[in-house]
Formats: sequence, C-alpha cells, structure tokens
Amino acid sequence: MLTPYIKLLRPSHWIKNGLLFGGLIFGGQAFHAEALVQAALAFATFCALSSFVYVINDMRDRESDRAHPIKRLRPLASGSVSFNAATAIAILLALVSALGAFQLGQLFMIIAVGYVINSVMYSLFLKRLVILDVMIIAVGFVLRAWAGSAAIGVHFDAGLSVCTFLLALFLGFGKRRHELLLLNKEDAATHRVSLDSYSAPLLDQLITVVSAAVVITYIMFVISPEIQAKLHTTYLWLTTPFVFYGIFRYLYLVHMKESGGSPTRLLLTDRPLLINIILWLAAIILLLYPI
Repeated sequence: MLTPYIKLLRPSHWIKNGLLFGGLIFGGQAFHAEALVQAALAFATFCALSSFVYVINDMRDRESDRAHPIKRLRPLASGSVSFNAATAIAILLALVSALGAFQLGQLFMIIAVGYVINSVMYSLFLKRLVILDVMIIAVGFVLRAWAGSAAIGVHFDAGLSVCTFLLALFLGFGKRRHELLLLNKEDAATHRVSLDSYSAPLLDQLITVVSAAVVITYIMFVISPEIQAKLHTTYLWLTTPFVFYGIFRYLYLVHMKESGGSPTRLLLTDRPLLINIILWLAAIILLLYPI
C-alpha cells in the first residue's frame, strides 16, 4: 500500500543530490566528522526538498503525464495516489525541508529557496521555452553543488560549477532526444510543449557541442596551476580517462541503445557507467587524500 507514496517521492532521483558532497570532497573536508554530519544533513534536506518539487510538479502535470507511455504510470497520473494525499505530503516535505535548511545557516537557506524558485519557474512556464528549459534544469544541479558547499562553509570552485552546468546540459539534451524519438511529433508536443521546437538533428548537434565543452572544461580545471596549488596535487589529470569514457558510454547508450530518457536510471542500471563513476570518485579521493 505504501509503494505508490514512496514512488511519488522519487527516491531513485535522490542520487542527484550526491552533488552536495562535491564541496566536501574538493574542499578537503571528506574526513572531518563535523563536516560529514553537516553534509549528510544537507543531503537529507535536499532529498526532502527535491521530493517536494517532484510532488508539486506531478500535481501540476498529472494530465499531460497521462499522454506519456512511461509517465502515465506515475502515482498521480495513474490515480494510485489522490490529489489531496499528494497535497498533504507536499506540505510535510516543505516543513521538513525548512527545518533542515534553518539548521544549516543563512547561505544554505538562500540557495535552497533559490532552488525552489528555479524549480517552480521551470514547472510554471520555463519548461515551455526551447533550450532554456534544459538550461534551467542545469542551474538546479549547480545550486545543489553550491548548497553542499555552503553547508560546510567551503567555496565551490567556478571551474567545477561550469563542469556541473555543462554535464547537466549534456544529460538534459540527451533526455529531450529520447523523449522526442519515443513519441511521435504530435504526442511529444502534447506531453512537453518545448519538444515541438526540437528536432533530432538539432539535439544531436547540441549534445555534440556540450559533450566537447564538458571534456575541455574538465581538462582545463585539472591542469590549472591555481587548482593544483589549492588542492595540493598535480595529478588530477589522471582522472580524465574516466570522464572521456563516461561521456562516450552515455553517447553509446543514447544513440545505439535508445536510452537517455532517465539519466538517473541509466546510472543505477548500466553497470559499466556505474563502475566508471565509482572508479572516478575513488581516483579523486586517492589523489586528494593520499595515505
């Protein structure tokens, strides 16, 4: 009986909030107990906050979701969770999020509010605007990373912010491509207005440009003398093969396996991609925190 309510919260999407630990790792605080506690609280707060946003979005989109071959199975669209029950859950999540944000300080609260505003603006009208719809989603990922850094009082580097933004764009355009090809043009526009302005060739070009930008920006970050001095290592460039493979693997899944509709699901179900990310994280930690 609880399954539809758990599904409404989209716990599988909480993995996106792993970005909140970026500041912990790159800020040299990964093994500081107090910072770990603060980062964990920030993660839990954003899980509640992101679930709040998902519930609100599903409440608003329940009619259009019924026209989608996959999203029609969502609890509100399918009717397994009532609108009134979803409203009560949204209120509870908002209260939990506010309490957690209050404990983490003013800057975290400001970023959290910014995340909600960004998400609400997307849900209300920005998701209808071609290209800008994906850019707004990418901003949400950057705000997650900033919130994690604010929670432990460290600075999230501008280079990492740009990498995060570009990577989110890359995944977002891949998702749009999957949606466009999954549905015919008329049904795609019914489900998501902005899809009427996209085409597969356009999205392929956007994905190509952004994927190249992700790799170039990451390389510039790891070889930057300022970053090397700040992080006390000149060997971060050794992690670039993992970035290349991750981009190439995702492109393979998008083009050859017609995946990409849910980057989160791909991360959790595609073993090579998951292993690659784990190895990248392990390499980063070993280089930043040598024994």
